[in-house]
Amino acid sequence: MARPAWLKSRPVLAGLVLLVLGACVPLFGSGYVLGLLTVAFYTAVFAMAWDLLFGFAGEVNFGPTFLIGLGAYTAGIMDARLSPQVSLWLCVVVGAIAAVIGGVLLALPALRVRGPYFGLTTLVAVLMLQNMVVVFAGLTGGEIGLSVPDVISLSATTNYWIAFGFMAVSGAILYGLSRSPIGLVLQASGQDPVQAGALGFNVTKHKLFAFIVSAFFSGLSGALMVFYMGTASVGTFIDISVGVQIIVAAVLGGRRTVIGAAIGAVFLIGMGEALRPLGELATLLVSVVALAVVLFFPDGILGMLQGRAGRG
Repeated sequence: MARPAWLKSRPVLAGLVLLVLGACVPLFGSGYVLGLLTVAFYTAVFAMAWDLLFGFAGEVNFGPTFLIGLGAYTAGIMDARLSPQVSLWLCVVVGAIAAVIGGVLLALPALRVRGPYFGLTTLVAVLMLQNMVVVFAGLTGGEIGLSVPDVISLSATTNYWIAFGFMAVSGAILYGLSRSPIGLVLQASGQDPVQAGALGFNVTKHKLFAFIVSAFFSGLSGALMVFYMGTASVGTFIDISVGVQIIVAAVLGGRRTVIGAAIGAVFLIGMGEALRPLGELATLLVSVVALAVVLFFPDGILGMLQGRAGRG
């Protein structure tokens, strides 16, 4: 019997291997390892959402943390001000909605420009959000950070399974979307928007849709991560260095694969933690490895494998 077409896809097979390995970790992993991977899984969703916008729509978003920060801080502020009257999960939903609204308000003017100007617009949005957090310190906690009274769970295993399940579901949805007719239109729009428009496709509408989807998953993941960590700070959710890590993870794993972005995120965080005893040298080594992959394998590891076997 012939295998289903989706089982012949290299990214899908790599994703299944990742899921099997991830499901086995709680059997032997310590609380420390579970906590590290919990953060890695939320970061993986950030990277997958970014890859949908850049890898397929062709828009370089230098400010993924704008969307993440909106979701995280909206959920955190709501919980800090209204708990226990308001459910933690309602705060998570509102955080995701806030990210979508902010994403639309950012995308509408940003999509009117082309090339590096789109990226600069998103980067400015991050700087504005950082300044707002500092200016409204009474509400946001400022540079010290915002503490939230509620957390999802005190159990490392429970937090792990929630993050792992969220990453798996998000990855399946984003990957399926990227392989749908909408994903094909996005890919055509990213490669040649003029030709795609000549074929009758509404390029702006499809790119706006990609931005909304990216904003939703980024904001939702940011909100969930707040209630895992119990605090929100600029350095954790909004700082430009966090955005760079997300972008590097997506490119490292393989642009236009979605699943590769998740693998890249887990690899970066795991490698960074393994090299932590080396101090500042750890950051340098991680950067060198990431740079080498980007230079010698522009499509990432999964992109290279997929190219050999044909698109999945």
